[in-house]
Amino acid sequence: MTTWQKSDWRARPRVQMPDYTDAAALTAVEAQLAKYPPLVFAGEARNLTAKLGQAAQGKAFLLQGGDCAESFAEFSADTIRDTFKVLLQMAIVLTWGAKVPVIKVGRMAGQFAKPRSAPTETMNGVELPSYRGDIINGFDFTPEARIPDPARMLQAYTQAAASLNLLRAFSKGGFADIHRVHAWTLGFLERDEAEKYRDMANRISDTLAFMTAAGVNGETMNGLSTVDFFTSHEALLLEYEEALTRVDSTSGNWIAGSGHMIWIGDRTRQVDGAHVAFCQGVMNPIGLKCGPSMAEDDLKILIEKLNPKNVPGRLTLISRFGAGKVGDHLPRLIKVVREMGAEVLWVCDPMHGNTIKSPSGFKTRPFDAVLCEVQEFFAVHKAEGTIPGGVHFEMTGKDVTECTGGVRAVTDEDLSSRYHTACDPRLNASQALELAFLVAEELSARNDAAAAAAAM
Repeated sequence: MTTWQKSDWRARPRVQMPDYTDAAALTAVEAQLAKYPPLVFAGEARNLTAKLGQAAQGKAFLLQGGDCAESFAEFSADTIRDTFKVLLQMAIVLTWGAKVPVIKVGRMAGQFAKPRSAPTETMNGVELPSYRGDIINGFDFTPEARIPDPARMLQAYTQAAASLNLLRAFSKGGFADIHRVHAWTLGFLERDEAEKYRDMANRISDTLAFMTAAGVNGETMNGLSTVDFFTSHEALLLEYEEALTRVDSTSGNWIAGSGHMIWIGDRTRQVDGAHVAFCQGVMNPIGLKCGPSMAEDDLKILIEKLNPKNVPGRLTLISRFGAGKVGDHLPRLIKVVREMGAEVLWVCDPMHGNTIKSPSGFKTRPFDAVLCEVQEFFAVHKAEGTIPGGVHFEMTGKDVTECTGGVRAVTDEDLSSRYHTACDPRLNASQALELAFLVAEELSARNDAAAAAAAM
């Protein structure tokens, strides 16, 4: 058996990756990145794998969310803080519904590259290469901006390092105290249209008040004032991934030092492709996006390649079918997993299958379709007797108008007012928190059903 090397992917077919015109510049950037410290560490990745293994058993729940594609231009401490803040609010609500710990994973500090449906795009009769994320080329529709530039990898690394530094400070420095976070949630509930969520929020408040009266607070119980927060991104630009891959001195295994969790996209999961070849050799927990075109035979091969030792928490299957289609596809994939006896965590990505073009011409996602796919995900797992272990959202802490619907009723006419995404439409802070309350209702119903079954 040959030993895996981090460059093995270079001998495999590659898709959704740029062809750099300056080979010398690319080599120089890769050499420089290879000297930089890793952004994450093996112990953190092992910790996340263990937590995800708990989620696969129903003893925890995964909340994964953040930008569709991080931007160099919009990078700021406030942007990081606001997204982190909303994820914490969502986690509080989900913890209440699930009655288990919520694993918090951000699409942050590394989500710079995006696969595209076409290699080029046309505007006003001019055809140029597609924008593939700030780590590869520029958003401006000019020939110069769309040339892939390897130096962008260095800027991405610097931004990721700065983001992680701030996230670690926020997660351990008191910003994440549960009482403080719930106060932010109550701010969301001050709006009249949020009345239907008040009962759950009031029950959370009563519980926190009782705990404080009993002497359990952030000072006496460290777990209430700090959180574990992890980062994730699609491992799309493999030159960047390889350059940051290191050998863990404790175990001797390879770790992708670019982020705690990396995933393979629905467009890059070819069983003999470069992305699978890279991800199968690193010790990080791996996500695998599963769209309608995922064949049962391919899923079996991918599971065998990505988790040959059947380690709990190693492999997360992220379904992304679209509202109305979950029942057509998820049961057949569950059957494959069941027949293999495979250890996987099932997660729902209700964003990517529900993208439409609005009458006004904007790419958007209807809130009701997003919610519908989540509800179908839970319903199928209930019918199959399997565990719905998490959700995966594209969202932001900003008050954008990119997805229609929600309690604040963003309309098609509203889209143009604050449509800021460089790629895909994101839930805004209000929509993300509303969705958390609705998912919490699903989790609470699941727990009630389980308790009733146990009492029989």
